[in-house]
Amino acid sequence: MDRTEARKRAKELVAKMTVEEKAGQLRYDAPAIERLGVPAYNWWNEALHGVARAGTATMFPQAIGLAAAFDDELMGCIGEIIAIEGRAKYNEQSKRGDRDIYKGLTFWAPNVNIFRDPRWGRGHETYGEDPFLTSSLAVPFIKGMQGDGEYMKVAACAKHFAVHSGPEAERHYFNAKASAKDLEETYLPAFEACVKEADVEAVMGAYNRTNDEPCCANKPLMVDILRGKWGFQGHFVSDCWAVRDFHENHKVTGTPEESVKLALDLGCDLNCGCTYQKLMNAYRAGLIDEETITTSCERLFTTRFLLGMFDKTEYDEIPYTVVECKEHLEAAHKAAKESIVLLKNDGILPLDKSKIKTIGVVGPNADSRSSLIGNYHGVSSRYITVLEGIQDKVGDDVRVLYSEGSHLWQANASALSDPNGSDRIAEAQAVADYSDVVVVVVGLDETLEGEEGDTGNQFASGDKLNLNLPMPQRQLISSVLECGKPTIVINMSGSAINLKRADDDANAVIQAWYPGALGGKDVADILFGDVSPSGKLPVTFYYSSEELPDFRDYSMKNRTYRYFEGTPLYPFGYGLTYGDCVVTDMNVDVKKAANGELEGAEVTVTVSNSGKAATDDVVQLYIKDKEFELAIPNACLCGYKRVHVEAGSEQKVTISVNAKAFTSVDNDGNRKIFSKKFDLFAGTMQPDSRSEELTGHKCISKEIAL
Repeated sequence: MDRTEARKRAKELVAKMTVEEKAGQLRYDAPAIERLGVPAYNWWNEALHGVARAGTATMFPQAIGLAAAFDDELMGCIGEIIAIEGRAKYNEQSKRGDRDIYKGLTFWAPNVNIFRDPRWGRGHETYGEDPFLTSSLAVPFIKGMQGDGEYMKVAACAKHFAVHSGPEAERHYFNAKASAKDLEETYLPAFEACVKEADVEAVMGAYNRTNDEPCCANKPLMVDILRGKWGFQGHFVSDCWAVRDFHENHKVTGTPEESVKLALDLGCDLNCGCTYQKLMNAYRAGLIDEETITTSCERLFTTRFLLGMFDKTEYDEIPYTVVECKEHLEAAHKAAKESIVLLKNDGILPLDKSKIKTIGVVGPNADSRSSLIGNYHGVSSRYITVLEGIQDKVGDDVRVLYSEGSHLWQANASALSDPNGSDRIAEAQAVADYSDVVVVVVGLDETLEGEEGDTGNQFASGDKLNLNLPMPQRQLISSVLECGKPTIVINMSGSAINLKRADDDANAVIQAWYPGALGGKDVADILFGDVSPSGKLPVTFYYSSEELPDFRDYSMKNRTYRYFEGTPLYPFGYGLTYGDCVVTDMNVDVKKAANGELEGAEVTVTVSNSGKAATDDVVQLYIKDKEFELAIPNACLCGYKRVHVEAGSEQKVTISVNAKAFTSVDNDGNRKIFSKKFDLFAGTMQPDSRSEELTGHKCISKEIAL
């Protein structure tokens, strides 16, 4: 069904409703209208990396891990699996009258905010710090979710619009100030791609204000840009209880009724929260007219008709047995393997179990299910931790010794232990002493980084104070390294961590993110060489947050790889493999229309693997404007492609570069091509000195003259 037909049917249905009935449909927990055959519907559903909060589902790596795979095709596949499982669960639940929260077909994902500062607790919900990568991954994810059938499979939602990335503790009253240049250059491109390229059905507003106006009632963002400039046709939903913040925290209104008026007048169709329960008060007081209520109601029912909620659809017979089916679990394993990033390897990896008698596994995340799943997660019928993955991999051939090593963040793992000590260190050292090789598994989980209100320790906001691991884990790493055994450090976190001690003294360092419910198997497959690691960092790993501007400063100056003025520990785009891939040549074919307008470029490169192991790798293209003084200071990602290269062989890869890659943004927010000369770089990393130092390779480059 096309939107025109869905909108027509929505108008016809809404025209039969009373004003009270229409007002009720603007709540996230919309009640039934039995006389019109409209069942109750709860709009709130989550699917960040699998159907979430509604019981069992295939659980993929957390979003930041998916980003590390640099795999557009994979994102489309995951989006489709989420939609299939979402439909299967909806079919069974609705036929049994279960229309509760998290049971619908409107999924509030993806999160396409830019991870501008590694202290932000919700950064692991995003696709990292780069607008191009975020856009390139979000579009196929949304298309996979929404499908291309007669009806929309499920409805995706791009969130949180816009300029939202902490601080979590202040989000209900914070005013994010962003220049016109930063808006166009960094904060808005991913949302624009979601709307114009993926036709995303919903957009969610953020809690904070942006440039003084609350994001769920922001005329420049919602009216001028979203519906005006971009032509968005779907519905707009508030973040949960964000409209209440208008009068309680932002103080831009004085009463709930005034907040309802402000939000509705500017096009916030659906309220997640309770403020729209005051909608009829506002209507009776003359603050809102019925036409405004009708417009939002029609938009919401357009979505429901597009989803086929009042028809028989091709999705009605999707059986429940697709949930966690073999094919879906295989896709989750593929995603985890592609997401894991090898940060250091002195040759110890891959491990040869025939040469190991005893392997020690220590650390608070070694046998932790929480560190597999991130936040906004579903339930798995089985979990495989890193410890279990290693045990399963070596079987009875190798003895595995285990110690928790430390609590995740508290001084001791057991109550009543000496508060001045760390009660698992001695055990961890014993394990190290009795082992041929030690795997130390450290990091965070959703209790240490996440959404405000969701976390469970002293950092209740969800944000990090700095980039250091909790002190007990730092002590653990040092204590094990001092034992002098070959040591591999695996970090499981959704954000950049200062891993300098591990980089200095461990034999290998791996960033495993939150790899999904079965991710321990995939970590073990990497450790023992069943598959070569091939993930790339979607964020910069800095040495310290002290190198960065104030967390509350939304200027992009000295933030992310595009603007950073220092030298990172591990750069954006970096990641090693068990092969040795290098780009050896590059041909650039600039495409122009008959009228001379630039259409983009086709870039063909040769990738050679001189290593001894077959591997996937990610070819990356970066562009640098050589003339415009206001251009982004560092070379920017403008294309990439995952490629498999056998040992001793080479592959030719062609990557399209969009004309937008040649544009820059002036101080007034105008985007256009300002220059004639550009440098284009191709490699398996970005063209910076630190990546060259870490990989031993240089990107190749060509000057392009338009």
